[in-house]
Amino acid sequence: MKAQPPASHFIDGEYVEDTAGTPFDSIYPATGEVIARLHAATPAIVEKAIAAAKRAQGEWAALSPMARGRILKRAAEIMRERNRELSELETLDTGKPIQETIVADPTSGADAFEFFGGVAAAALNGDYIPLGGDFAFTKRVPLGVCVGIGAWNYPQQIACWKGAPALVAGNAMVFKPSENTPLGALKIAEILIEAGLPKGLYNVIQGDRTTGPLLVNHKDVAKVSLTGSVETGKKVAGAAASSLKHVTMELGGKSPLIVFDDADLESAIGGAMLGNFYSTGQVCSNGTRVFVQKGIRDRFLSRLKERTEKIVIGDPMDEATQLGPMVSRAQLDKVFSYIERGKAEGATLLTGGGIPNNVSAEGTYIQPTVFADVTDEMTICREEIFGPVMCVLDFDNEEEVIARANGTEFGLSAGVFTSDLTRAHRVVDQLEAGTLWINTYNLAPVEVPFGGSKQSGFGRENSLAALNHYTELKSVYVAMGKVEAPY
Repeated sequence: MKAQPPASHFIDGEYVEDTAGTPFDSIYPATGEVIARLHAATPAIVEKAIAAAKRAQGEWAALSPMARGRILKRAAEIMRERNRELSELETLDTGKPIQETIVADPTSGADAFEFFGGVAAAALNGDYIPLGGDFAFTKRVPLGVCVGIGAWNYPQQIACWKGAPALVAGNAMVFKPSENTPLGALKIAEILIEAGLPKGLYNVIQGDRTTGPLLVNHKDVAKVSLTGSVETGKKVAGAAASSLKHVTMELGGKSPLIVFDDADLESAIGGAMLGNFYSTGQVCSNGTRVFVQKGIRDRFLSRLKERTEKIVIGDPMDEATQLGPMVSRAQLDKVFSYIERGKAEGATLLTGGGIPNNVSAEGTYIQPTVFADVTDEMTICREEIFGPVMCVLDFDNEEEVIARANGTEFGLSAGVFTSDLTRAHRVVDQLEAGTLWINTYNLAPVEVPFGGSKQSGFGRENSLAALNHYTELKSVYVAMGKVEAPY
């Protein structure tokens, strides 16, 4: 099974290779098979990509927003026409089941292109400000060359979530995918060119932690948007701050999901499972601290165990498979270390915690895992695991659970399940998070802003709010009379 691209990088409208870059393998997580070999970007590749972006950006910004949006909408159409092909590539890249990628990955990227392409003409307007005889107006102008740094859990989606608002606002982008999932972004770049995007406006370069600083510190880069861990975010934001670059940080979380005793039990369990096991638990917004009110605790755990043990684990290319492997051996080992820590600290392993017996030994598979009797001070309750490990905690009352839910440095997401909508609104108003759900979990339509608070980052992806982070406001004062001066 091979997925070798023509070259490692896509710059100025074509594939580019530089074999002087450090070679690395793209591995299919289900089998451990090498499906492509690529090269990390050398400094020369970085310079080539940024120079192409800088050259192309001025003419692109001079086009009307409607003209720019038309190209993005065409890219969305092409992505939808090729959804199966793109989904299979995403499955090879990540190991996620095809039943998931076909509905949640290229499609959400296409949604981003369609949404931002459609709103461009109306959303990039300024304001008229009357000042008596004089007046002023504002206009939103592009920042210039933007850098996007992606994570490995949703590589095609992230490439589009960052690319769509950047491009429609009149910027150029250099995008660096994770070295774990290098393939999907190259196809996005191809499709944009096919849709009519001028060369140089969307470039993809490969690399690792040594490549990011070359981009972030470059004098011609105006903006950096990162999806990644909190520790990486601190480094990138610090480097960007040294030259006052604009930044968007979409970082990690340890999000609470609160289930009150009047909640619909099956819906709450379904939400908890989606918020912990979808994408094999590799989702930054996952509700990994599930607080269950004591009145329904036993019923919740019994039914959760039953449903979890029915999850179909297997070949990600089989449409019956519901749970695929972890993205890499290193991530698998990390998750297993947390499971051992949870057992050592006294949590009750309700189900899972091992390797499935029906999959390739070379794959990076793990059973969906649930811990009960978890307490707030346990490591598995405090640190982001980024795997299919759910922590279930008990609580007595609303005031208590709000305080405990907020007792974390993270603030990406939160969820509440209850039949009392007055309580639901009261609780979400007090939860310290940027993205919240009531009686569902982890839905992220492009129309809705997505992002976090506290250590989970700042800025927003998606919705009209994202355009504010890829433009800056220019104010113009217009005098209608002569200048009067006291000298």
